[in-house]
Amino acid sequence: MRVARASFEVKDTSWEGTSELLALARERLGLARVRVVATLDFSALSPKDGVLLLHPETEAEYAEVSAFLTAGGRVAVLDDYGVGDRLLSHYRIFRVQAPLQPAAQLQKNPSLAIALPAVQAVAGQEQNRHPAVANVDRVVTNHPTALTNPNLTPVLVIPALGEPDATLAVTGVIAGRGRLFAMADPSVLINSMLRYPGNRAFAQGLVEYLVEDDSWGTRGGTLYLLTNRFDQAGRFGRSDTLQGDLARTLRSLQDALARWHKEGIPATVAWGLASLLGVFGLWWISQNALKGFRSNTPRFASPLPLLAQGGLPGRAAVLSAPSTDRALTVAELDGLLKDELCARASLPFGSTPEAALTVLEGRGLTPAVAARVKELLTAARRAEGPILRRQPSRITAGQVTDHERKLNLVLAELERTSKA
Repeated sequence: MRVARASFEVKDTSWEGTSELLALARERLGLARVRVVATLDFSALSPKDGVLLLHPETEAEYAEVSAFLTAGGRVAVLDDYGVGDRLLSHYRIFRVQAPLQPAAQLQKNPSLAIALPAVQAVAGQEQNRHPAVANVDRVVTNHPTALTNPNLTPVLVIPALGEPDATLAVTGVIAGRGRLFAMADPSVLINSMLRYPGNRAFAQGLVEYLVEDDSWGTRGGTLYLLTNRFDQAGRFGRSDTLQGDLARTLRSLQDALARWHKEGIPATVAWGLASLLGVFGLWWISQNALKGFRSNTPRFASPLPLLAQGGLPGRAAVLSAPSTDRALTVAELDGLLKDELCARASLPFGSTPEAALTVLEGRGLTPAVAARVKELLTAARRAEGPILRRQPSRITAGQVTDHERKLNLVLAELERTSKA
């Protein structure tokens, strides 16, 4: 049984593979100068090298590609429906729809539009044809897209009828040294398309262009060929850093998630997740099945704390709490004294202690007892002052005890006066 392969694979000798492109590149450059890699190691690149990305399904790291181009390297991105547009967008190259009615078609099929070299005519003579299409008359496309960029040089165009011509390939100089080549139809280089002379001549011109000499010096480096998905490693011209490693790891994770969203979770990952969930489920069941039952008293049946109760128990709990300011105890004793004065004077509760004292003095309360009452009232007002200002008081437990003792003495005097 034949193993299914993805399109554009260099080991695939079927009609959609690129084994003939690899053979052609090795024939033109030599076996040692053409490397098919699954990992683009930027640290291994030199400005003399060229990189050919064919239908990339992995987003190339822009920072490293930019550094490579700035140093003088050359990169070609041939893509229509992969993720090559993400890299090209940094250079303002965007993917657009190909013409619906190309001027020239193969077998009257608009999906097999004919692309022509972009040339400039001076005095009726052709000028400035790009080296990649120097020996090309026409290129047969296969369900192409197109590119748009107002600043780069067109290399191949698709003439159209009733609509503007479309640009199939563009090129540009990066930082005065590097060269970026972009094309919107990688299938022009698959095995079945290389039988057309123009496509084969374009393939030869492209692989030679990516490693040819430049105006700034001799190149003649290695051509790196990558198709579909690939890994990335290293930093061009610099040593690896933790930030670079984290960025690559995050990029790999994003690529994996995008691939899973499109194609579904791989079987190995699905089995792994299922195993982890199964182990967690068994652990949870064992923890709960073996745990002894402990009866809990319902909250509605729990005794109510004294602090939450009203009346005398609640007041006693608040006043006896360690965190309660002692001035509140003095205030409580002061309230008791005022109520007792009103009761002895037969006045309504809430009457002023001065009014009660006036009545009691008329009934025979001695000046000495009245003085002690006023002293207790004054002491209570001093104690309550910080509380009203929301400040802590400095009353000690001894002072509270002394205040209570004096209050008991005054109450006893009031009792004897009322009986006299």
